[in-house]
Amino acid sequence: YYAIEDMCTHDGGELAGGPREGFEVECIRHGARFDLRTGACTVGPAYVPTRSLRTQIRGGRVWIERP
Repeated sequence: YYAIEDMCTHDGGELAGGPREGFEVECIRHGARFDLRTGACTVGPAYVPTRSLRTQIRGGRVWIERP
């Protein structure tokens, strides 16, 4: 399981509502794409990665660290 901060580093838009393809999510505002595994920006106009969050499976549930 992977988790990243729900923020495009280009202008602060949400990523959660954007389309996902493979391990990438696209910001619906300007088309920047981020790797869900690492937070790396893979397509501009963003060039700074978004924060990657650690995940754990505990008691059959996915836990995500707080930023």
